[in-house]
Amino acid sequence: MATQGRKNVHGKAGVRFKAPYTASKDKSMVRNVVSELIVYGRVTVIYPVAKQIQVQADKLVTLAKRGDLHARRLAASVVRPGIVETSTGVSALDKLFNEIGPEFKERNGGYTRVLKLVNRKGDNAPMAIVEFVR
Repeated sequence: MATQGRKNVHGKAGVRFKAPYTASKDKSMVRNVVSELIVYGRVTVIYPVAKQIQVQADKLVTLAKRGDLHARRLAASVVRPGIVETSTGVSALDKLFNEIGPEFKERNGGYTRVLKLVNRKGDNAPMAIVEFVR
């Protein structure tokens, strides 16, 4: 007899737990946090997310160092246009290409650092700070 389980889900018996994030939600979350990292220079997230953000941010800085139109369009496909620095009104894409790219012109990789923090009090999640190396 077939096992009773959730219907319309992979496998005969279904799945026991539903994953909290789909791939599209995860990609969207990384895009949001990378855009905030570019604008504010530092973000605090859980450690697994910090590792994803570090990879994506380093790729964007490499594009900003190139500085041509094709690199700007590739970066614009990742960076959120709605995230703007409140004090100056500069968008994340403009800050990436006008400030961050020229700042790392002489550096070959390693543009961000991840610093581990103590675990979050509510759910004991490992926390980390992601920031640009200055």
